[in-house]
Amino acid sequence: MKLAKRAAVTTRSARRPRTPKTIDEYIDRCAPQAQPILRRVRATIAKAAPGATETISYGIPAFKLRRILVYFAAFKHHIGLYPPVKGDAALEKAVAPYAGEKGNLRFPIEGKIPYALISRIVKFRRRLDKSGA
Repeated sequence: MKLAKRAAVTTRSARRPRTPKTIDEYIDRCAPQAQPILRRVRATIAKAAPGATETISYGIPAFKLRRILVYFAAFKHHIGLYPPVKGDAALEKAVAPYAGEKGNLRFPIEGKIPYALISRIVKFRRRLDKSGA
């Protein structure tokens, strides 16, 4: 019986997609309509957080300084941006139309992506990172 369980685990893990090692690899695996949006989100984040390091965390792209500033990911109908925005009332109000049920942001792929808002979010997260908050 133990052999059967071991074989099932091996088969299941063999079907699991390999986690991308770079943001380029992540973007290249995404749907063609999401790729230019993801590239621009990436560039927006990089510009708003000079010196931040690109990484893959939890299988999705992330930028970090001392800790993770933001994650972003592509889904079938939206681009997600994490974590939720908390601690700046004006920014919370600005992101409210995009907030999902847990506060994470969802930007519809078919809509206008608010790159300036993404930049504001990253700059806010960068300030939090520097302050240690």
